[in-house]
Amino acid sequence: MNKKQTIKAMLKEKILLLDGALGTKVMILDGAMGTELQKKGMPVGVCPELWCLEHPEAVSDIHTAYKKAGADVVYTATFGGNRIKLAEYGLTNVREMNKKLARLAKKAVGKDTLVAGDISSTGLFVDPFGPLAFEEAVDIYKEQVQGLIEGGVDLFVIETMIDIQETRAALLAVKETAPYFTLVTMTYEKEGRTLNGTDPLTALITLQSLGADAVGCNCSTGPEDMVAIIAAIKPYAKVPLVVKPNAGMPRLEGNQTIFDMDARSFASFGPKLAAAGANIIGGCCGTTPEFIRRLKRSLSGIKPSAVERKSISAVSSAWGHKIFEKENPLTIVGERLNPTGKKRLQQELLDGSMTLVRQMAREQEQSGAELLDVNVGVPGIDEVRKIEDIIRVLATVSKLPLVVDSSKIETIEAALRFYPGRALINSISGEQEKVKKLLPLAAKYGAMFILLPLTDGEVPETAARRIEIVKDVFKKAHRYGFTKEDIVADGLVMTVASNSQAAVETIKTIQWYTDVFNCRSIVGLSNVSFGMPEREWMNAAFFSMTQTAGLTMAIANPGSEKLIHMKVAGDVLLGKDKNATTYIAHFSDLPPEPKPMKGPSEKPPVKVSAAEIKITTSEDSVHQAVIEGNRDRIVEILKERLAAGEEASHIVDSMMIPAIIHVGGLFEKKIYYLPQLIASAEAMKKGLAYLEPMLKTTKVTKKVKGSVLMATVKGDIHDIGKNIVVLLLQNQGYRVIDLGKDVKPESIIEKSKELRPDVVGLSALMTTTMVNMKDVIGLAAKEGLKLKFMVGGAVVTDAYARSIGAAYAQDGVSAVKTVEKLIKSA
Repeated sequence: MNKKQTIKAMLKEKILLLDGALGTKVMILDGAMGTELQKKGMPVGVCPELWCLEHPEAVSDIHTAYKKAGADVVYTATFGGNRIKLAEYGLTNVREMNKKLARLAKKAVGKDTLVAGDISSTGLFVDPFGPLAFEEAVDIYKEQVQGLIEGGVDLFVIETMIDIQETRAALLAVKETAPYFTLVTMTYEKEGRTLNGTDPLTALITLQSLGADAVGCNCSTGPEDMVAIIAAIKPYAKVPLVVKPNAGMPRLEGNQTIFDMDARSFASFGPKLAAAGANIIGGCCGTTPEFIRRLKRSLSGIKPSAVERKSISAVSSAWGHKIFEKENPLTIVGERLNPTGKKRLQQELLDGSMTLVRQMAREQEQSGAELLDVNVGVPGIDEVRKIEDIIRVLATVSKLPLVVDSSKIETIEAALRFYPGRALINSISGEQEKVKKLLPLAAKYGAMFILLPLTDGEVPETAARRIEIVKDVFKKAHRYGFTKEDIVADGLVMTVASNSQAAVETIKTIQWYTDVFNCRSIVGLSNVSFGMPEREWMNAAFFSMTQTAGLTMAIANPGSEKLIHMKVAGDVLLGKDKNATTYIAHFSDLPPEPKPMKGPSEKPPVKVSAAEIKITTSEDSVHQAVIEGNRDRIVEILKERLAAGEEASHIVDSMMIPAIIHVGGLFEKKIYYLPQLIASAEAMKKGLAYLEPMLKTTKVTKKVKGSVLMATVKGDIHDIGKNIVVLLLQNQGYRVIDLGKDVKPESIIEKSKELRPDVVGLSALMTTTMVNMKDVIGLAAKEGLKLKFMVGGAVVTDAYARSIGAAYAQDGVSAVKTVEKLIKSA
């Protein structure tokens, strides 16, 4: 047996060990590392990974303490051990540092306790949500993964993630390096979504499909909220669920951050978490070995709840999902993002414009589409590049999951790798090349696929032959782990103009899918009427027949009023619209009842009229460009308005400022999430930068509402939230002085003396650094400065802000309002 085979066999043995343990007991993870390191003397502001290597006995003691407390798994002290984070401290030896820290953990706990290589965020959003290129993110994580493997870790954990795309990059980095058992946990705000807008069920669908071996949540909240999260996602999980809650919420006592839950109270939630469906439980911020000892005791003798699903028929985007349960109403897949027969869309794709793509996506979503079919097949176009461009746009324009539609294998592969969700492939047929190349790709990226019943050189006309092909392709797909839940079989619609029995054979095929084969089904409706007059009537009649036969979804134009009317009526008559709720809402122009909540404290969706976010006319295209976050075309649109005689000042005051205010409202209502907010703010910033010289030459100066000094406090190198606040304040007309991150109290006070800002904004992400906010405010008082302070960050609360004499801002939008109030109260 060679080295590679030996490693593979060893990994398989560890995975079997983990799977076996998970079937007999609730596995116990360790508790907090950062707060324990501080107790050992680690100062605020140093690189934790470097300090651990310089004080190996300290980190070894913590690992050993958690082992003695009963942890089955301990995490390496490598939370920030990636290239981006270590570079903040001038460190470049990523692989070596991770290797040494892994070996420290292994040595401390011995053979009886497993060591998980700990990976977390780079601190940057990943494309399509931020500046870090996706493949660069994968490479960054692979470097850390390799070091941890060399250090001898038994498994991996990817934790405290807020960006689903960055999480995907980290998971692929592990799985493409070696098949290690990998836990993945996201961190959710009180509202039940990550900072980037992903809800727990959407994350579960995406991550378990991509190959995560356990999925769950950690940090941000205490165990009570996590009980709700686990209970909500358990029915859809095909992997074990993991939780690592904080010890409640933090508060400040003197100069110490104290969490409001003691070890006894924390442990009392162990059985509740297990009953909700958690298979793996540990502790996060504020927990200690004593918390883990009591947790272990509370779970003694409790058997974990079984993982009941082997698969799930569902797709997802970055901030939404669609589950195809048999009792659900028929799903409309919007067909319009396909350039076939659309000359204007063809030309825009060739020109690199995405205006029509944005418009069509919005219109189809507003008209009732629940998925979007995307095809970029134009002669002479670079399909791989173009499909990535469209995904990049749609990721911030629409919450609808995508159907990747292409005849080219390389296009589908590029889309599956880059898409921040679980996609549906359109399609995999019985053609030898498609089966050979696309089935492995679909399996690697966890995609669902449309099974098209045709083979090389044969388009079968009868239901019987189509059934044979479907059986054959599914048999091959099953070898890659696919179940009937993972496929959507195409009815294969052909025109009745050339074969009068074409529709009949399709109906027979769909009925077999529904009644015998027990899988989901789909058709492209319009093919049936090709070459016939008055096609709309034939399409509508055929649609009604397929719906009765049990059709799951139809690729169609949701803008067809007749089609949508028939769909909602058919859903009622087939018993798939309980109490006719959607039907009544549709015909009374009222929004449907909110769906059941999916997570802790998640508020029901706000009832919103389509007019709030609808596509507008060219007369206010500047306004719409800001609302849509159209960074690519904002300057071009401004040039058009200026050429038409519009004054730069009028554009800013009457179009751009109202638009960004409207975006803030959409964000507050949870119609928009962080990706859309950032895109709109950046479009606004780009537009203002272009107009600035014109405002000066016309002797019109943009009125400055006030000045704000912003800084992330000493010891904290996280500045995503602070940067968003800076961007939004600048767009609202404030002069912002950004001091950056890890800023000493003395530096903040010195700048405040020099610049006399109206407001000083302080940010902190960690419980260990938010105490430095109080130091800044105390130093200002000592120096006799009467400054107005605003504080914010993931761990900061309103109560904490008031306790140190500051105003609280929950997010970027509320920060703008808070600054306005503070200045007005002066």
